[in-house]
Amino acid sequence: MSEWLVLVLAMLAACAVVVVITLVRDRTAAEDEDPSDTPDVIEYMTMWIGVVYAIVLGLAIAGVWEARVSAQDHVQAEAQALHEISERVRVYPPDVRDRIRSDVNAYVGHVVHTEWKTMVDHGHVTKQGDQLLEKIRADVTDYQPKSDFEAQAYQPLVDQVTAADQARAARSDSTGTTMPGVVWFGLIAGAVITIGMVFALQIRRTPRELVLAGVFSALIAFLLFLIWDFDAPYSRGVASSTAPFLDMFPGITR
Repeated sequence: MSEWLVLVLAMLAACAVVVVITLVRDRTAAEDEDPSDTPDVIEYMTMWIGVVYAIVLGLAIAGVWEARVSAQDHVQAEAQALHEISERVRVYPPDVRDRIRSDVNAYVGHVVHTEWKTMVDHGHVTKQGDQLLEKIRADVTDYQPKSDFEAQAYQPLVDQVTAADQARAARSDSTGTTMPGVVWFGLIAGAVITIGMVFALQIRRTPRELVLAGVFSALIAFLLFLIWDFDAPYSRGVASSTAPFLDMFPGITR
């Protein structure tokens, strides 16, 4: 059973229970019962709809913001690991050192110039990036240290390659949207219901009420836009950038 079918059945069941209970209570109520003695149901429902929807919006914003921060952390960790590789190989012979640094620069250049655009447009990393990182791994792991000083640098270099690989995998997993479709359904449906309750309260056309209704609707629209914008960490307006790579490797230009 799909999640959408479960959702529809759950919503229909909840509505049916409320309707049945209301009808049964209305038929069994005493003839002298005065409904005016109870609070205004519409105002009560409006208040709680607003409270519940505000909680949902807050959780959604916190979720997409956390995903965006994590995505930027992955980029920072990957750039830092590659920078450490480039710096630590200075103890190796010049030909080995230059080859590793050249491969690191080639990988970073590919990420900045090519792979990032692929992530934004298509939502995945490139196979060429995998091959370039694998070449760095081969350069580091295949070299046999010739001295104790080189041997002491070997394992930290391997660890940094592993760290870069893990950060790349995490960056790949963070590519694309993070909010499921069912959550967007709830956010949009909640916005429609919350704004619709304004009309249920019989809003008048006074300038003050019209301004408040417009500001309230604009605020909800802004929050939904914010969630949509943060939902894709590596694309759209407020997106994680390649700044960590450019800061660590100033020779690599956009």
